[in-house]
Amino acid sequence: MEFFQYALEACTFDNLLWMTIGALVGSILGALPGMSADTGIAIFLPLTFNLEPVTGLITLGAIYVTGSFGGNITAVLINTPGTSDSLFMTLDGYPMTVRGEGLRAIGITTFSAFIGGMIGSIALLFIAPPLAQIAIKFGPWELFLTTLMGLIIILGLVKGGMLKGLISASLGFLCTMIGMDGITGLSRLNFGIKPIYDELPLLPVVLGMFAVSQVLALAADKTETISIDKSSMKGSPFLSLKDHLSMLFNNIRSSIIGTVVGIIPGAGTTVAAGISYNLARKGDKHPETFGKGNDQGLATVSAANNAVVGGSLVPLLTLGIPGNGTSALFLGGLLIHGLAPGTQLFNRTPETAYGLFFGLIMANFFILLIGLFGAPIYAKVTKVPINILIPIVGSLCILGAYTYRNLAFDNFLIIIFGIIGYYMVKADIPMAPFVLAFVLGKNTEIHFRRSLLLTDGNLASVAFTPLAIALLTVDLIFLLSPFWGDIKKFFKKDKEAANC
Repeated sequence: MEFFQYALEACTFDNLLWMTIGALVGSILGALPGMSADTGIAIFLPLTFNLEPVTGLITLGAIYVTGSFGGNITAVLINTPGTSDSLFMTLDGYPMTVRGEGLRAIGITTFSAFIGGMIGSIALLFIAPPLAQIAIKFGPWELFLTTLMGLIIILGLVKGGMLKGLISASLGFLCTMIGMDGITGLSRLNFGIKPIYDELPLLPVVLGMFAVSQVLALAADKTETISIDKSSMKGSPFLSLKDHLSMLFNNIRSSIIGTVVGIIPGAGTTVAAGISYNLARKGDKHPETFGKGNDQGLATVSAANNAVVGGSLVPLLTLGIPGNGTSALFLGGLLIHGLAPGTQLFNRTPETAYGLFFGLIMANFFILLIGLFGAPIYAKVTKVPINILIPIVGSLCILGAYTYRNLAFDNFLIIIFGIIGYYMVKADIPMAPFVLAFVLGKNTEIHFRRSLLLTDGNLASVAFTPLAIALLTVDLIFLLSPFWGDIKKFFKKDKEAANC
């Protein structure tokens, strides 16, 4: 009965009005290169001070939910991820657009993001405390094994062209070495360049590799628009029941993975999307189509990404531990209103805590409204003449790179990595291994070295705990799974040779 009362309180006029404003702001900022849900939450934090606590938190929650989805639109249509969370969308989303299936791609990413967001939010509502108790048991060694899952996925991505894939991953690892050492605090490999004294910034590098390289490729291409298929505006983002049922298992599984990974501090969307994508490809009848416009590939990463939203708020609201950078900003929203995360939040102000939960659930419906009813408008981007689209996308990329740190140097950086990405595409070197290695490499190094320091080099003291063994088992499964077919063929040949 109390749940019903909290749900009604979340549906007041003020809450719905501010939820709508937050959802629109989040979707727009998520779609713009260089902007993100972080930007929207940072902007709205002071504005929520004069609002009721539950209204302010619902507004921030709506920005978080739709901001995580907004980047999917530009990633799918113009190969330009609005945020780093949308990187995996480019693998299968953009090839679908080039095939003339832009509307269908938007429909898939919208429905899957909605399912992921709903499962993550419902998990936050019902199973937050027990899941958070598991997350708090993750030490440096367990975090190392978790991030290692994302890196092992590289093997699956590069199996078809191992040498080129490893070149891409090695370049990503090399880029993570630039900047501040996470353990000693000393800067390394910065070549005396002050703007990269602390690190090579993520967003300018990613925008350069994906967006600027695409701009250069479009400029060198002779096509008039992005979409090759002239019938790309036909069809509908509303999928058939058969399509929904075919993707239901992957969507649910990816949503669960995203929720659990979101709970683990520091793991993030890249790990969740990578694990989900790898599992979906291994279980598919045609794994060779992944990365070339596969429906399941796009669906699984969309669901995993938005499920992370609910998961990342679990340790924050129950233990005061932010799951990622965006949830850390959420902590600021709690403190502004004099709310302390933990048991007091649920015992003293349950109307605020559960009002936020129901607000997040309702905010996910804005994903459907924004994605499905805006799809025909978004898809027209693929029919904009290239000579108009190039300067627009290029300007947004330059602006996004500058606003990330407000440094003009990042504009040069984005062009440099754009050129590198362009020639990687021409040489048929995949960029996905680079991004995975670049995003996860530094955290993996830090967690491993921290484990060595805390155990004085004796990893045996932490390597054989039940949680560590479970994570190591999963890592080994992911390591062997890309080569399982080859292993079976090898033993089959040995058996046949023995019989002869």
